[in-house]
Amino acid sequence: MTRRAGLLLPLFSCPSSTSWGIGEIGDIAPVARWLSAAGLRALQLLPINEMAPGGQSPYSAISAMAIDPIFIRMAGVPDFAALGGDAALSPDDRAALTAVRWSPRIDYRAARRLKETAQRAAFARFVDAEWSRDSDRARALRTFISEQAWWIEDYALFRAIHAREGDDQSWIDWPPALRQRNHASIARARQDLALDVRFHQYQQWLAAEQWTRVRRDAGEVALLGDLPFMVDEDSADVWVRPDQFHPDITIGAPPDAFSVEGQDWSTPLYRWDAIERDDFRWLRARARRNADLFDAYRIDHVVGFYRTWGRPKNGDRPFFTPADEPAQRALGERVLDVFRGAGAEIIAEDLGTIPDFVRQSLAALGIAGFKIFRWERHWHEPGQPFRDPAEYPPLSVAASGTHDTEPLAVWWDQTSSEERRQICVLPSIARLSGGADFANAPFDARLRDVLLEALFASGSDVLLLPVQDVFGWRDRINEPATVTDVNWTFRLPWPSDKLEEIPEAHERQAKLREWAEAYRRNG
Repeated sequence: MTRRAGLLLPLFSCPSSTSWGIGEIGDIAPVARWLSAAGLRALQLLPINEMAPGGQSPYSAISAMAIDPIFIRMAGVPDFAALGGDAALSPDDRAALTAVRWSPRIDYRAARRLKETAQRAAFARFVDAEWSRDSDRARALRTFISEQAWWIEDYALFRAIHAREGDDQSWIDWPPALRQRNHASIARARQDLALDVRFHQYQQWLAAEQWTRVRRDAGEVALLGDLPFMVDEDSADVWVRPDQFHPDITIGAPPDAFSVEGQDWSTPLYRWDAIERDDFRWLRARARRNADLFDAYRIDHVVGFYRTWGRPKNGDRPFFTPADEPAQRALGERVLDVFRGAGAEIIAEDLGTIPDFVRQSLAALGIAGFKIFRWERHWHEPGQPFRDPAEYPPLSVAASGTHDTEPLAVWWDQTSSEERRQICVLPSIARLSGGADFANAPFDARLRDVLLEALFASGSDVLLLPVQDVFGWRDRINEPATVTDVNWTFRLPWPSDKLEEIPEAHERQAKLREWAEAYRRNG
């Protein structure tokens, strides 16, 4: 594993000055340029899968394969440009576009409605000017559909039926013949909804074309994805293979530091026996798709692939499946082999309540897990002192936090004076701070940089820092076990294409480059 550092920044959080109120695929390019100049070599994104209708959580997906069309950059769609671009929108929609661009938070509902309107108009123009004439672009779409048929045919049909039946209705409530995928009914739906099916394929083609360009434009900055542990029950994936999921049992997390009662994610439990009989075909497809999109990716909730926490809907006691440790280890290692088999590097999100054997297994497989500074402690020693970052093993990912934690500034101000004292005496911290005592000090720029530099100096080969911690901001991306309108709506305070013009961003860039060079993380 190459020694490097990177930034955790969700795609939705980095809109540019021409974006439609949310970060878009094309906005990765200016962020990557800023990172490259900062000596950083990785951009960690959150999942970009298509979110559930009306939802805004990237971990609640209607497809494990499709890119959410909300991330398509309309300025990069030739058919929309041919219509006149933004000027082709109605006066009301132009006013709505101005509002979402200036909104301090992401307005998913407004952005999605605007893009759906624009994309349908662009598609109508494409059908008339390209598809009906079998142009070069029409042939390019045909080629894309053929190459991606292994996932896009079922997905596009599912989306077309879902829209016809009503996006407020799950496929479980569809007429029995469609719900059960009766051959004749599916063939009829595919014929009746041919144009709508093509529209959803067109959207994915646009996203793929833009994604290919931005990966090239990212240059030496690797794009890191995030594979969610599950998808929604109301998803194309579960509709196609319902025998591989328990509809009467949901999954979640057992009680941990985030939730004393555990978490219920309201997604169906895997039927591991059925999945294994199918030779893990769906997970292999997910691995292939992620390897096509990313240089590497993080596997969310990796412990769930060893042992899944099931919560029966009838109120029976929650349980782990498989039930015993040997079977859990065998399953987890088999699944991780499936993910690695597609060729992309994988990183394990091994946070929360993790049994020792899981981390032992990850180490044996040579898969890096996370070392979150605030949680890395000698838990079995008196006083549970913090672990010096210099002690982190090379096969690990050091981080100041995640998308689920409160930012470093908030955590510091809320932690006890005793814990602050323990941190101040860590050799790495004491060396970088010159022995300063921050035990009773509020979080400030000097303390921020001492903590960040200690992580740059850590033993971990990979360092990933949430953008909030790099700047010392207090904005939160998500608060686990809550569903609010604020979660997942954080956006940068400046357009991503203006970062080079912002003094604060320029200062941070120079400091990151200094640390990357000093600690050999820019290779």
